[in-house]
Amino acid sequence: MTTALGRYERLVRQSQADNRVPAVAAAVHRSDRPLWTFEVGTSGTERPLDAGTRFRIGSITKTFTALLVMQCRDDGLLDLDDEVSAHLPVPAHGELTIARLLSHTAGLAREPYGDVWDTMLAPDLDTMLADLAKVERVLPAGRRFHYSNLGFSLLGHLVARLRGGTWAEVLHDRVLRPLGLDATTVDMPAAAAVGYLVDAYSDHARPEPPTDFGAVSPAGQLWSTATDMVRWAAYLADPAALDPAGDVLAHSSLEEMRGLRTVTDDAVWQVGYGLGLLMLPQGERVVHVGHDGAMPGFLAGAYGRRGGTGTPPGCAVAVLGSSGAAGALLELPHTLLAATVEHDPVDIAPWQPGVAPPERYRSVLGRWWSEGFEFVFVWRNGCLQARGADDPKGRPPAVFAPVDGEPDVFRTVSGRGEGELLRLTRDPAGTVTRMHWVTYRYTRRQETFDGAPPAEP
Repeated sequence: MTTALGRYERLVRQSQADNRVPAVAAAVHRSDRPLWTFEVGTSGTERPLDAGTRFRIGSITKTFTALLVMQCRDDGLLDLDDEVSAHLPVPAHGELTIARLLSHTAGLAREPYGDVWDTMLAPDLDTMLADLAKVERVLPAGRRFHYSNLGFSLLGHLVARLRGGTWAEVLHDRVLRPLGLDATTVDMPAAAAVGYLVDAYSDHARPEPPTDFGAVSPAGQLWSTATDMVRWAAYLADPAALDPAGDVLAHSSLEEMRGLRTVTDDAVWQVGYGLGLLMLPQGERVVHVGHDGAMPGFLAGAYGRRGGTGTPPGCAVAVLGSSGAAGALLELPHTLLAATVEHDPVDIAPWQPGVAPPERYRSVLGRWWSEGFEFVFVWRNGCLQARGADDPKGRPPAVFAPVDGEPDVFRTVSGRGEGELLRLTRDPAGTVTRMHWVTYRYTRRQETFDGAPPAEP
């Protein structure tokens, strides 16, 4: 066992013991190392706890439903700004948009009508839809983050209606099977662990009753293993590592899902929410992307790591536990992700000389000035890039791509000024002497806005 793997195991063992969780399964995924899995505790059944033991993953289910929505958008079946009523017959709240529901900013009540957590009886689809007229809009749409299981349930059934099947069928055919997530199921499997509520004042653990979420399944029904969930988290954070061709969903659409739409607490900006995904900033341009989940007797967390020095491709962690009240267990995925990079960072690839930049753009390279600030334009990895001369080392550069048919016009494809144009101006000899980026003038010397050097009187 390597030092890093020994550290992972110790962290899992410590969390299981400190938080008094009957069973914990954990996995670490990275594309440059073998998959690491570990289990500690007991399944609560005659079947031993192992990598095949299934746990409820609760609201991690929402990430699957969100991806199904994005598939529909990419296939032209809906627009994110569409009202729900355009695709699902509802007696109320039909004016809420798909994007608002995906980002929990629609203001819709958290749960379906009725005391479902008292009765433990979830409504069927007809009942849930009919009862929408009794459900409150607790906040104006767009006001702030307000978590809604009901909202994601509507999205799941909207997708099912568009695809001509049930939510479970569409999920299996379009996500689980293509990504090889064979241990992830809607129904309770034979290899399921028992979920418990551990007594706060003794060591007794009482089993929680099994629950079926009925029509609310798209918000939290699924069962899975740490192995499946860590692959899923790695896919959400770094799809190129698991689906290079973007067959399940275009990489740009997954990037859109990771785009910040709101914060979960508008007084403490520590957790953001995109389109079905949570984003937890870790400092130094590192973000953990994924979701937590909770169901009676179970807690789960699955996150991938993006950005930062030493982060390997496809870096993700999943932790599943069989206690419904051990909230601190949900810190473990983030602890393991940090440990992965701290104790076993990605191997450093040697730099190698590349080909010369195209002759047409060599006079662009070097230092330029705009608005009194200095910028450096370089040719890296086969493309034109730029950054401020005083930018922090970790800030990504602006990256440009030529506009088809216009060799002296570039589009900014990422970084500062994304989407804006860069235009080159040449002298009679063909040398670039001036540029305009985001319409601002760039010159080889520092100038005022009317073109005078600042040293002149």
